Amino acid sequence: MTKLLPALLLAALTSGTAAALSVGGTVTGNVPAGARVGGFVVDSGGTPFAELVSVPVAGGRFALEIPSVTPPVRGVSPLRPDAIFWPGVLEPVNVTGQVNTADLRFYIYADGNGNGRRDDTETLLEAVPFAGKAALVVAYASGDASITAARGFSATLKSGWNGLLIEVGKVVKVTQSSAITGVNLNVER
Repeated sequence: MTKLLPALLLAALTSGTAAALSVGGTVTGNVPAGARVGGFVVDSGGTPFAELVSVPVAGGRFALEIPSVTPPVRGVSPLRPDAIFWPGVLEPVNVTGQVNTADLRFYIYADGNGNGRRDDTETLLEAVPFAGKAALVVAYASGDASITAARGFSATLKSGWNGLLIEVGKVVKVTQSSAITGVNLNVER
């Protein structure tokens, strides 16, 4: 029993809301005063509805730790070849693995009342994330899956939140990482 207790304590401390993915970089463009970067789960139509995480923009920089939590059911749908709308995904698209997925998108908002979360009166400004020439896609998967598509697109999703850097050229290059730095969020109004 005395050996089991430390193991249970360690499991409790390392589970729950530990960061599954970290994303950091700069925010440029028309950044409002008191701005926060928020990671929002979107529904099947691409409308943001649940703020999963947010941090203040400090000196034009941000660092998000996306927690390893399951997204709300409203944002989860089966992974299907005809429902993947990421950069560089062109037919024919093949999916291996029967999993559910959700997308996380980045938005900037002015935290007018300083409460550290978005309120309904605070306007969301979508900010498309790029790291160099690569677009950043953040997707949740309920299990392991792989996606292949035209022009060499090949991505492997692991259970949990995944960070995919997708560089589109003659060939589509996909790089996966759990710590993504050098991301630029450009805000346009």
